[in-house]
Amino acid sequence: MDYKDTLNLPKTSFKMKANLKTKEPETLKKWEKMNLEHYIRKERENAPTYILHDGPPYANGHIHIGHALNKVLKDIIIKYKTMKGYNAPYVPGWDTHGLPIEHKVTTDLGEKAKTMSKLEIRKLCEDYALNFVNIQKEEFKRLGIRGDWENPYVTLKPEYEAKVLEILKKMVEDGNVFRNKKPIYWCPSCETALAEAEIEYHDHTSHSIYVKFELEDEPNTYVVIWTTTPWTLPANVAIALHPDFDYVKVQVGNEKWILAKGLMENLLNIAGVKDYEILEEFKGKDLEYKKAKHPFMNRESLIVLADYVTLEDGTGCVHTAPGHGAEDYQTGLKYKLPVLSPVNHEGIFTDEAGKYKGLHIWKANKIIINDLRESGHLIAQTDIRHSYPHCWRCKNPVIFRATEQWFISVDKNNLREKALDEIKKVKWIPDWGENRITAMVQDRPDWCISRQRAWGIPIPALYCEDCGETYIDPIVMDKVIEIVEKEGTNAWYERDVKDFLPEGYKCKKCGGTHFKKEEDILDVWIDSGSSWDAVVNVRKDLNKYPVDLYLEGTDQHRGWFQSSLFLSVAKNGIAPYETVLTHGFIKDKDGRKMSKSLGNVISPFDVIEKYGADILRLWVASSDYRGDIRVSFDILKQQTEVYRKYRNTIRFLLGNTSDFDPQSDSVPYEKMEELDKWAMMKIHQLIEKVTEAYENYEFFRVHHLINKFCTVEMSSIYLDIIKDRIYTELPKSKLRRSAQTVMYEALVVLTKLMVPLLAFTTEEIYSYLPTKKYETVQLEKWPEVNMNYIDKKLEEKWNKIFQLREDVTKALEEKRREKFIGHPLDAKIIVEPKSSELKEILNEYDPYFIADLFITSQFELGTVDEGFEGEYSKVKVVKAEGKKCERCWKIHPEVGKNEKYPDACPRCVNVLEQL
Repeated sequence: MDYKDTLNLPKTSFKMKANLKTKEPETLKKWEKMNLEHYIRKERENAPTYILHDGPPYANGHIHIGHALNKVLKDIIIKYKTMKGYNAPYVPGWDTHGLPIEHKVTTDLGEKAKTMSKLEIRKLCEDYALNFVNIQKEEFKRLGIRGDWENPYVTLKPEYEAKVLEILKKMVEDGNVFRNKKPIYWCPSCETALAEAEIEYHDHTSHSIYVKFELEDEPNTYVVIWTTTPWTLPANVAIALHPDFDYVKVQVGNEKWILAKGLMENLLNIAGVKDYEILEEFKGKDLEYKKAKHPFMNRESLIVLADYVTLEDGTGCVHTAPGHGAEDYQTGLKYKLPVLSPVNHEGIFTDEAGKYKGLHIWKANKIIINDLRESGHLIAQTDIRHSYPHCWRCKNPVIFRATEQWFISVDKNNLREKALDEIKKVKWIPDWGENRITAMVQDRPDWCISRQRAWGIPIPALYCEDCGETYIDPIVMDKVIEIVEKEGTNAWYERDVKDFLPEGYKCKKCGGTHFKKEEDILDVWIDSGSSWDAVVNVRKDLNKYPVDLYLEGTDQHRGWFQSSLFLSVAKNGIAPYETVLTHGFIKDKDGRKMSKSLGNVISPFDVIEKYGADILRLWVASSDYRGDIRVSFDILKQQTEVYRKYRNTIRFLLGNTSDFDPQSDSVPYEKMEELDKWAMMKIHQLIEKVTEAYENYEFFRVHHLINKFCTVEMSSIYLDIIKDRIYTELPKSKLRRSAQTVMYEALVVLTKLMVPLLAFTTEEIYSYLPTKKYETVQLEKWPEVNMNYIDKKLEEKWNKIFQLREDVTKALEEKRREKFIGHPLDAKIIVEPKSSELKEILNEYDPYFIADLFITSQFELGTVDEGFEGEYSKVKVVKAEGKKCERCWKIHPEVGKNEKYPDACPRCVNVLEQL
């Protein structure tokens, strides 16, 4: 007899095949049609506010996998906080000024760029930036990122630029902004000053040379210096020794060499010197103020003292050029040394460099070395591979070069100390972030804020053409801010200088009335670092300062986190954020940095095209982002398997609750079957653990917990056991409704818990639920733990039963391998528990109920002489007694005894008679 039509088989149109690539764009259209962001803001307008402030990505090029990681992490938090009842608006932003955009525009223009005005270049840069704002906006939306995409913040907007200048004005008024000639990082390729945050370190091969400087009052006696930058020797004015180190005078042939005792043997080995004699020992301080002759410039080199001299390498005698090094400059101030920097903006030597005038510094290296060799001043030369600063944009080596620049003093008004105090009040995740940014703030120099470029916010300073004085005046700044707010910073280049001056304005120094405008622009880190004021403190929907969270990559400890901190502390005395969370960088499967040359770059759109955005989101969630994160198509494929398990579980739950109305069919907890109570407890324990993981931003734990729940508690245990009950019991029986109550709870809870991770799929699942309060699942209330369902005694009891189940499963697998049985339902299980407690538990239940737990036909509690030796019991597998029921496939001794249904077991006969 065919019993198929008498079974409660699953019914759902929710497809097993996700087809995300096709379905996700349809969901995006649905969100757009309903104006999702506006809809959610309206629903949450009176709720408590949670603000995650977006660090602006650079509007240059398409988004990469790092952008996707960052934006998805933010989106997970925003979606979670929204469901937790917060008004959590997400306002995306873009950083739109700066060198990378200008570099791209001028490169595309080629020679034509040299004939164009700054204003013309700026207008092309603006068009370029806004084009990529629009491109990236659509790309981020495709990832399922929810935000106020129609009203983002863009740093080139006039109202934003005016706010930046307001912050600068406050710092000018407080005396923190000054102009000085100091050595700063300079990129000869890009021809501009660089801040520390714009420096990258890469391996670089330099010429390492040992050079003799003859003492003026001791012929044939030489102080030996070591340098890896021969091109800086034309700017040498001093040699630094450590005051407390031991130095020696060594006889080498006809010469006497002076160097640190601890480095003597190393130098002599490199120079190939075998015969020598130590003539004298003394402390570095004994040579202070002695004078040496420069090896090729007509000047003296003063011997000075400095604590930064080390015995790690070199000679302990440090070549000092205040125009080409930060420490050298500080030493120069102490000893009133001249600041020489005979190098122009292109890296070419000026007249001050003498015979090397007109040479590029990198080409001059070998010529200088050769000249030293010929003059007899070179002791030895080697090449050294070391970490060297490079420009973040062009990737070429940078130099230290003394030029007139604008700076923010980080010590004036105790700005540094205040910033350090604020760091302690912030929650840093991971916690090592606090030590990292603290060390950076403690050690950082004054902030060089001027750039010799066109595309940025101009520094509103004046040059007096009558006396040459340069200054920045808050009164003038007020006028500039007023104009910029209406017209944007192009006005600085379009208008005459007189338009920015109050009536009757005169030079503060000479009383002159002829002025020129400053041509330098502000460092872009000032732009983005002002966003807490230009965005958060301006927009009514972001009325919270400090904000709850900043979330960016670890490189932002010296970038955006730090610039925002200094500017906020300078203006308001507080950090702009309460919590700072950082993620690592993306590497390939072998832990290598992604690069086009290695061919290991994965675009987010390659992933979307192959798998869909939800798989990319799932990969982000699965990653412990606190360190570096690995990605490859193999790794992503693993996430498709996890996704398939989630989807399969959801499909099973939907299919088997298709005839279930949660309003009328639910079984109260107290009337549920005990196994169902256990499952209900597991669902609510999952809520508790997952919620805790979200609160701690541990999304990889969320991923793991949900995966384990679907794979173990649901599929391997609960759903496996109740299949028989769901399919074969009367459709409206309490037994079946009890299980359906649990399944519906699992369905709703899982859907809600996965919303932050799987933005598209959960929206699809939500459309299949019979009861929906909103147009989108993203507005649903976060599930709460019902403590009435948490029964520790029940949990302990069922843990023991499931431990026994593991023993039984192993015993059954062994017999299947031996071909003794084909399916567990062919078996009868005889169990001898190893503990009296387990025996007592088993005695509480009907043997057929226990058999159902093991997916076997029969169960017996007894003595086992020969059988499987499990951890908790001895198990014997024998053939089940009776015939197979053609409806439920269990074997039962009573099959064949009913005339109407001769091939059905008593349980199925009972059901069939009531249908």
